[in-house]
Amino acid sequence: MRNLLDDDKDHDHAHPEGLRADLPRLLLGRRAVLAGVVGSGAALALIGPRVLAQGVVTGAAADGAVCVAQPAEMAGPFPADGTNVRAGQVVNILTERGVIREDIRSSIGGLRPVAAGVPMRLDLRLVDVRRGCAPLEGHAVYLWQCDAAGVYSIYGAADRTYLRGVAISDSGGRVRMLTVVPGTYPGRWPHLHFEVFASAAAAVDGAAALLTGQFAMPEEACRVAYRADPAYAASRAALDGVRLDRDGIFRNGTAAERAAQMLRLTGDASGFVATGEVGLVV
Repeated sequence: MRNLLDDDKDHDHAHPEGLRADLPRLLLGRRAVLAGVVGSGAALALIGPRVLAQGVVTGAAADGAVCVAQPAEMAGPFPADGTNVRAGQVVNILTERGVIREDIRSSIGGLRPVAAGVPMRLDLRLVDVRRGCAPLEGHAVYLWQCDAAGVYSIYGAADRTYLRGVAISDSGGRVRMLTVVPGTYPGRWPHLHFEVFASAAAAVDGAAALLTGQFAMPEEACRVAYRADPAYAASRAALDGVRLDRDGIFRNGTAAERAAQMLRLTGDASGFVATGEVGLVV
């Protein structure tokens, strides 16, 4: 399999200055792209959204492709986005230097631990359901997940801040991160948490999120990863005791929503590529 790290050689986006210091660079890049679109006379064919019987909002692009509005889900107890506290103090990693980065396996904020586990390249696409599934550029996505042992950094392990990071969507609406296949814990199906913000400027507190959601992991890929690396021992046992249709989050969605929330994985025990789409009603 192609080394998942190869694509990082020209995309080292670990910015030690933090979100606010990155704004001038991000905005300049966005203006340049927009100027190119206007100058070329490019146009998007827009088709209005529709609401299915179950209340699910969908959109359709000019080529017939359909996008589904991602359902909002709870952030859970471990977001570290300024909306909750740990040991009596507000926790907000979004204000830390280096939080904008593609490789989220390492810790930031002066901490050293690196997440163990099977590598996973995450490739998400943000689209506007109301505007014919048009890509959403310049949006910030904050991703967090538990590690191979099913533990969340900061909360379950105060000496580490790994598996948390922010990425900014490009002109195609895409964000990319390098992480590990998430572990799990009793009662929950393997999953990732995410929040979407209108801009990097807005991504300094979870209260400003346009959408808080969760992605589910395919069972077979998880089992392959969990068998391959001993760091997943606790997660392997936890997975045996849970079912997707009984998960407290994913069981409540419609079939269309559950399909939109399920990441698609390719690869093997040496590494996976995960793809997904985040449909927003903006």
